[in-house]
Amino acid sequence: MLVIDTSFSATGCNERNGAPVRQVILHYTAAPFAASLRTLTQAAVSAHYLLPDPDDPGYRAAGYEELRVFRLVDERQCAWHAGASQWGGRDNLNARSIGIEIVNLARDEAGVFVFPGFAEAQIEALTALLHDVLGRYPQIEPTDILGHSDVAYWRKSDPGPRLPWQRLSEAGLGAWFDESTRAMYQRRFCVGLPPEVEVERAFQRYGYKPAQNRQAFESRTRAFQMHFRPRDYRGVLDAETCAILYALNEKYRGL
Repeated sequence: MLVIDTSFSATGCNERNGAPVRQVILHYTAAPFAASLRTLTQAAVSAHYLLPDPDDPGYRAAGYEELRVFRLVDERQCAWHAGASQWGGRDNLNARSIGIEIVNLARDEAGVFVFPGFAEAQIEALTALLHDVLGRYPQIEPTDILGHSDVAYWRKSDPGPRLPWQRLSEAGLGAWFDESTRAMYQRRFCVGLPPEVEVERAFQRYGYKPAQNRQAFESRTRAFQMHFRPRDYRGVLDAETCAILYALNEKYRGL
């Protein structure tokens, strides 16, 4: 059962000024509950929702037994969670998105990212929360339930490769490719990858920001793989990655 707690409010927010909600953007906090709550309510960053980890000792020490979701910013307001970002040719995503922060201790260890898994209770609560949000915003398409790394691939890695995107999609929450279409394209691309200029157009067609250089191209490929091919997210363009991208465009973009 979804339990929404409104005990805390963020200071980092402003009015949407009429912008319609079009995306949901998922994040990890990279910090335990107490620090995450402090940052999201007292600093120039915020999110509409904070989803704790029920196994976080600080969460238990704060007196919470059941898992609840904290609403920090009213959905009618703009939370400051996406920063510099772009999707589908539009920037200023804060004004048109719902931001959900999930407590998770992901970290960068001397340039090597470590991505812990999410608790099962967190995934269940996230599923319920997303259904609740989509009930109010039916205009949000499957391709608009995104990770921070999808909309800011040049600087972000959250929510990381351990979030079960396929499971969410199977629950009607977000995009996923058809396996048969992926297999068809992969047989073709095992003979030879499409030209990179064509792959660039395919990434943009799906929604990603154009890549301005080789590093950006690899960072975007890595972000895409964390979302849709999480067992291998080195950022290397290969036949399977291209096949997934083309299968997604065929399913959702009609191309």
